[in-house]
Amino acid sequence: MKFIVRALLVVLALLATQAFLIALSASSPEPTVHLDDRAQTRYPIVLAHGMMGFDHLGPVQYWRGIPQRLQAHGATVHVTQVSAFNASEVRGQQLLTQVEAIVARTGAGKVNLVGHSHGNQSIRYVAAQRPDLVASVTSVTGPTGGSEVADWLLAVDKTQPWFVSTLEVMARGLGRLINRVSGADLPQDVRAGLWAVSSEGAGAFTKKYPAGVPTQPCGEGAHEVNGIRYYSWSGVGTFFRAVNPADPVMALTGLAFKKEASDGLVGRCASHLGQVIRDDYPMNHVHAVNLFWGIVGPDVDPVELFVAHGERLKAAGL
Repeated sequence: MKFIVRALLVVLALLATQAFLIALSASSPEPTVHLDDRAQTRYPIVLAHGMMGFDHLGPVQYWRGIPQRLQAHGATVHVTQVSAFNASEVRGQQLLTQVEAIVARTGAGKVNLVGHSHGNQSIRYVAAQRPDLVASVTSVTGPTGGSEVADWLLAVDKTQPWFVSTLEVMARGLGRLINRVSGADLPQDVRAGLWAVSSEGAGAFTKKYPAGVPTQPCGEGAHEVNGIRYYSWSGVGTFFRAVNPADPVMALTGLAFKKEASDGLVGRCASHLGQVIRDDYPMNHVHAVNLFWGIVGPDVDPVELFVAHGERLKAAGL
């Protein structure tokens, strides 16, 4: 009975996520108005989304209001799109192709990469393959050490394969929906994506691409590798606003965490990469990119965190 209840909770979580992505298609951020140059970085900022992500679905932005706020403070921002579900290296190669195009088109020389969630592995892959094109790598609530939610699902798959297979069908449908609405045509591989963000998958990725990854439990990684600066930040807590549809979903998925505090999908220490700016902001995994009307907790503005990071990069000459 306990398994059935938990299984139903995860199913409801995925259904809720899919339903609200569609329901929010009428929501859009305000237009950009130039204010100042406090975040005018030397190199463009490139945003890489996480699992189930997109650049936009109609007027809905994955990075809700973040590009506009950064641009208002002088930054040049490019939003990318890769497969919603796929292996880390597949998504990383898709991002690399776009980064090469951005550099060629703008003549910028390098870019500042910022990845949310599974975008952590995408930007680390690009930095490893083309360090000459990357000035900095910043992970926002990224599963550097994997996710206990993915670990739990893979464990369930060994005894109740029908359950994960059902989720796979649903997630594949979501990936196709994202392709259709966003105008993309990207391959989707749900199981490869799930394994990629598990502890085992994340560990295998780190063995190949270790730059910036901590060598001590819950420590910091190297702040600079091959001339590239590495940063990360993340939050803890799952339920802050009842009116934000992400909060009950994160509260459900957060039940999978036994080792450490989490934001609903990624553990506090598991998020560490390079210089840890902070790992306990009061926000859940979805709040970190300001999704769902920008209704977040009372003590942090997730959009302002990106502007502050733009200032940080600018001060570092990046």
